[in-house]
Amino acid sequence: MDANGRPKFEVEDLDFFYGPVRALRQVSIRIRRRKITALIGPSGCGKSTFLRCLNRMNDTIAGTRVAGRVLLEAEDIYDPEADVVELRRRVGMVFQKPNPFPQSVFDNVAFGPRVLGLASGRGELEELVEKSLRRAALWDELGGRGEEPAMSLSLGEQQRLCIARVLAVEPEVILMDEPCSALDPIATLKIEDLMRALSQDYTIVIVTHNMQQAARVSDFTAMMMLDESRSGTIIEFDQTRKIFTLPADQRTEDYITGRYG
Repeated sequence: MDANGRPKFEVEDLDFFYGPVRALRQVSIRIRRRKITALIGPSGCGKSTFLRCLNRMNDTIAGTRVAGRVLLEAEDIYDPEADVVELRRRVGMVFQKPNPFPQSVFDNVAFGPRVLGLASGRGELEELVEKSLRRAALWDELGGRGEEPAMSLSLGEQQRLCIARVLAVEPEVILMDEPCSALDPIATLKIEDLMRALSQDYTIVIVTHNMQQAARVSDFTAMMMLDESRSGTIIEFDQTRKIFTLPADQRTEDYITGRYG
């Protein structure tokens, strides 16, 4: 929370449905600003579904619906008058596998600013691209290779390029859905270091199955599981050090120590 105590996101009694199937039930959480919140739990418990609720990515799936409230800066993002395009600019997303466009490195980062009109000319666009690549710890590594095809980069570089692409549209929140699962250990550590650096300016929410990663990078951790109705819900949420050393729920301890899931 910031000085006045307001979290970045307030989720209140969120239910989410894929047609008749309730995937999330009564999910409530307050996500602190400029902190990293990790979502952990067994496969199929709704972590990625919940993550996508935070920028309405699930809207693209036919037959889905939500109940409850998701407040971003105290504004309900599911209000019928909400601007979904602006929401997705403010709340960017990095996916499990790098997904650069089949264009140059420069054009990948410049895509969002061009569409949204965030740069008034080529010079301003170049400054924004450089700034975003620097923030993503990729500028020096590329060494002026901005016109090379993005697909020629290593997987780790591609993922940082995707992060730079998100940063270029000046978001407030970055959602990351298992961003290191396709990467080797060295590339993973670079992404983790980058997350810690970015959390000085951005709110980050990450889904991960890597318990060591959650313990290393996050400030807060939410443990999700299926309830008796087979719907995903949060069973425990606290500071990460407490979750990993003195969890309140036995199911959390069983999961993080490998005795469950």
